[in-house]
Amino acid sequence: MAGDYVWIEGIPFPTTTMEDLRSMQDEFVARDEDIIIISYPKSGTNWISELIHLVHTRGDPSWVQSVVKWKRSPWLDNTFGLEDIKQQQEDPRFYTSHLPIQFFPKSIFKSKAKCVYITRNPRDILISGYYFWKAIKATKNPGSLEEYFEWFLQGNVPYGSWFDHVGGWLQMRGKENFLFMLYEELHQDIRASVEKVSQFLGTKLSPEELDSVLKNVTFQAMKDNKMSNFSLVPDIHMDHRKAHLMRKGIIGDWKNHFTVAQSEAFDKVYQEKMAGVPPGLFPWE
Repeated sequence: MAGDYVWIEGIPFPTTTMEDLRSMQDEFVARDEDIIIISYPKSGTNWISELIHLVHTRGDPSWVQSVVKWKRSPWLDNTFGLEDIKQQQEDPRFYTSHLPIQFFPKSIFKSKAKCVYITRNPRDILISGYYFWKAIKATKNPGSLEEYFEWFLQGNVPYGSWFDHVGGWLQMRGKENFLFMLYEELHQDIRASVEKVSQFLGTKLSPEELDSVLKNVTFQAMKDNKMSNFSLVPDIHMDHRKAHLMRKGIIGDWKNHFTVAQSEAFDKVYQEKMAGVPPGLFPWE
């Protein structure tokens, strides 16, 4: 497996090099107006970014329906996305990242840039990743769910350990320009979630604008939108016959896949790795 990724400080990266990562970390210049979406893969990145973009346009769907997602919010993690971010003149700039906190550009922490971090029950992330990574040509495809389960617990998956990723970014919780969101809260009360994000971004929505955001941020609306569903990702990067970005969009699918033994093994690792996290922070605990 080691030959399929670039391993940097024990973390496997699918689309970067040590030189590019260090150069970006030291040289990228953040702006105070930047809006950054951060997540561990398969945590609801696509959903929260669509929500943010629709809040920005006050519910007008024309932007999200005419500009492909990775141009609206380029990936900080690869050279193509990074170049798109640097070339953008207008503010705010939106961009997205799966990077662990220790690899993030230093300038961001000295700026007033607004960061939205979204996470999700790691059991559901595991299942979602198992299906999704099969289609991505830059990643190692597991032979079975049992194999991927072990990889996930060991952190031998793209961007490393979920436990380390979340644990690192939790250091930012409570800071004025950092919003911590849960995939589950978007599911349970999407209206409250939109209001929470709009308040964080300083965008007060009228009732009509809020309704339009809600209409265009549903799972079905995004699944039907070719600018948001990743169907336009070139075949050289993604085998669309093997998987789709928008698979189920539900909570608790892990229960349909884990064996009793796997559930117990996961719980044991979770309790060890997350021992320092405040109790009650996550709804799946």
